[in-house]
Amino acid sequence: MAERLIVGLGNPGKDYEYTRHNLGFFVLEHISQSKGLKWKRSVLCDGVEAEGKDGDLEFRLLMPSSFMNNSGKPVKQFVRQNDFDLKNVLVVCDDFNLNFGQLRVRRRGSDGGHNGLHSVIYHLESEDFCRLRLGIGMPPGKKSAEEYVLEEFTKKEREELGFFVDEASNCCLSWLTKDLNEVMSQFNKRKENEQV
Repeated sequence: MAERLIVGLGNPGKDYEYTRHNLGFFVLEHISQSKGLKWKRSVLCDGVEAEGKDGDLEFRLLMPSSFMNNSGKPVKQFVRQNDFDLKNVLVVCDDFNLNFGQLRVRRRGSDGGHNGLHSVIYHLESEDFCRLRLGIGMPPGKKSAEEYVLEEFTKKEREELGFFVDEASNCCLSWLTKDLNEVMSQFNKRKENEQV
């Protein structure tokens, strides 16, 4: 039985593949590639899953195949069927309240206006799961958040995206085996010009 679960949030389909809202998927794909893991269609929920090991620790990766607003239903099914303790679940998602490139790990918390997190909290009936929020910056001008998160990254952002995703992947892998306070201390570093 796997001991830990990392969930990446995003939207399915080619139309959304390279949008800001799919950062959670980017990170899980990076983890699977770095660990040589194979994705398969989950028989437990609407999603794809992969299994891995870090030393003696077994873990699972899950990317729901439902749209972002309905992410919580497959997450609930997967968590319940595998009997995961919520403290051993990490949800990875984008966040426009943080500057681009900023990582923020938390033990628990509200949805912060994120529709995917809102759905996960609603279906799990709890805020008591870990989350890694990945900064994408605030929408410019009068652009709506809904429009902004479904846009592709700018050229400048794409230049930094590889390092950003790599750092986020390292954060997730650290979370598997290290104390959460140590992970937060290492990765929750404020970037320049961060709005607080």
